[in-house]
Amino acid sequence: MNIRSGLALLVCVFTAQAADLKRETLTAWQLYVRAATVEMQARVKPDRHFLTLDEDQEAMSDVRHGQIVVLHNGSKGVKKVPSGLIHDWSGAAFIASATLNDVFSVARDYDHYKDFYRPNVVDSKAISSGQAETRFSMTLMNKGLVSAAMDGEYRCSFFRVDEHRWYSISETTRMREVESYGTPDQRELSDGQGKGLIWRLFSIARFEERDGGVYVELEAIALTRDIPVSVRWLIEPIVSRVSRSSLTTSLRQTENAVQARATLLSESIQSARRGAR
Repeated sequence: MNIRSGLALLVCVFTAQAADLKRETLTAWQLYVRAATVEMQARVKPDRHFLTLDEDQEAMSDVRHGQIVVLHNGSKGVKKVPSGLIHDWSGAAFIASATLNDVFSVARDYDHYKDFYRPNVVDSKAISSGQAETRFSMTLMNKGLVSAAMDGEYRCSFFRVDEHRWYSISETTRMREVESYGTPDQRELSDGQGKGLIWRLFSIARFEERDGGVYVELEAIALTRDIPVSVRWLIEPIVSRVSRSSLTTSLRQTENAVQARATLLSESIQSARRGAR
């Protein structure tokens, strides 16, 4: 079964009936992401590795040579919680010849996420920007499979560890399903209502400039509805493949956007120098 046919089956299962977000599901989610935040804060201590890559030399070697490495966290990347599932995957990439400023020029450019991460990001814009926190909106959709989109608002904070290391934490503050997106029948549901394709998103990104480039690690955590027991054996491997593919694509698109901007800047500088002669 290829990923596209598997996704189609997954969507059929998830859209068979509505699944609203329950209080006990949200409580379990909040506890999980709180633990992930505490673990991230522990990684800045002198006795810990900041990058998980430094704990796996084989993975570090693969990334250093241009590969994107994706690993699940916990039991096969999926944790069962009351009336829901938490999906937790991590990926890493090395962007050669880049600086932290190069990477941040993409990571913080929320207005252009719809350009960097298309086709799955169909709209994005910055809402507000403060010294401690930035808020932005983003609409997610897989146009080939479902007519519904997920319209979310997010908050993101960046934390400086030292001159060469930073990390960021992003999370949804609101996630609403939009039925029949892009049609005259488009309708936005209340937060937590709908098919349960995505209820919440949370991510931790680590950035370290060294070895002639920037290492980027991304832990992506999502809360969705549960999978019916009768088809769980069939659907869970599909979810695993989709999660791995999605994270790989996101990191590769980030790398491409950083390199494209660096090339454009270099060409602009060279053009300005020629014009000044």
